[in-house]
Amino acid sequence: MGQGDVYAQTVRCLDIAEAALKAAGASPGDVVRTRIMLRDVSRWKEAARAHGERFASVRPACTFVEVSRFIDPDWLVEVELDAILD
Repeated sequence: MGQGDVYAQTVRCLDIAEAALKAAGASPGDVVRTRIMLRDVSRWKEAARAHGERFASVRPACTFVEVSRFIDPDWLVEVELDAILD
């Protein structure tokens, strides 16, 4: 999905992560930290736009890192979330 499009791939990653949160009884409001891994960190603004749209009111700590590759060469981004559940 979104081949070559960091924004679209980030949105998809966040959709998957949000579904996992929901399955665990959590919501985006429970997220305290995110990590965005990019194949090309110079494209961080594209991923940040998607992240900001999803977490503007939550404002978790966020780290962007560059990685050399992913399992699938078409992947440009991967997202990890840490959430605190009561």
